[in-house]
Amino acid sequence: MTIRVMLVDDQELLRTGFRMILQSQGDIEIAAEAGDGAQALELLRHTPVDVILMDVRMPRLDGVETTRRICLAADGSPLPSAPHVLILTTFDLDEYAFAALKAGASGFLLKDVPPTELVAAIRAVHGGDAVVAPTTTRRMIDRFAEVLPTPQSAPGPDVLGPLTDREREVFLLVAQGLSNGEIAARLVLSEATVKTHVGRILAKLGLRDRVQAVVLAYEGGLIRAGAAD
Repeated sequence: MTIRVMLVDDQELLRTGFRMILQSQGDIEIAAEAGDGAQALELLRHTPVDVILMDVRMPRLDGVETTRRICLAADGSPLPSAPHVLILTTFDLDEYAFAALKAGASGFLLKDVPPTELVAAIRAVHGGDAVVAPTTTRRMIDRFAEVLPTPQSAPGPDVLGPLTDREREVFLLVAQGLSNGEIAARLVLSEATVKTHVGRILAKLGLRDRVQAVVLAYEGGLIRAGAAD
């Protein structure tokens, strides 16, 4: 299966570098390129894309707002069928990366990411995984919760209504940053069973990946910023 990638960055030299790396991969093709968020949204109207590499600081429309328009419906609910967005940032744990995760991005990459890690990240998010570990997402939430408050329309604790009791247990452990293996050991289950539970949880809650589960748990009051794991 070919992964269709869009490059969105106002620096043409950077896009050229990423293009050269990705075009050498047999399972990745560059479907489109854009110099800012507004152009990206226009291209997405008629260009099928699986994964977007998105810069954050761009003219006209920045990467955070562009990600929000791509990943969220008008009522603020996630769009599971939207392309996966990987944010490109200059500094680890900057506030733009966190805002983009809240807007629906599946992770973030530093702009000086090694080629092998860039390719692996694209394949990971295309397969439904997240590039940023849930524990890292929680640290970002703790750091920026005060400057980026939860919106008034955030879901309440009853957001887990569609889940079974076991799925709720698994969800809360995912939200705490535990891996499938760690959850399996905690609940005395097989790792394959945990993987099945996680897939059902994401489908029932309309989430794309584990990072979005952490954000949802935070916004629903199921995890408190600053609380220990």
